[in-house]
Amino acid sequence: MLVISTREFRANQKSYLEKVDKGLELLIRRGKNKSYKIVPVEEDDSLMSKEAFFAKLDRSLEQYKNGEYEELTPELRNQLFGDL
Repeated sequence: MLVISTREFRANQKSYLEKVDKGLELLIRRGKNKSYKIVPVEEDDSLMSKEAFFAKLDRSLEQYKNGEYEELTPELRNQLFGDL
């Protein structure tokens, strides 16, 4: 893992982001007690707003109340998740 300052990151941002793309772990220090880890967003990652998250949660609760759900049996779990 490479640890750099915010100033160093700003000065060479493109270079560091290219290194992260190649697998380097990068930690940016800001002051004494603040640090940030830079990682690439993967295809499986899901980014959504807090509002969108709670809207999906509300919709799921409504579906449950209306009986629109399926019990998670061992067979269904295996079908959905395999050997995770």
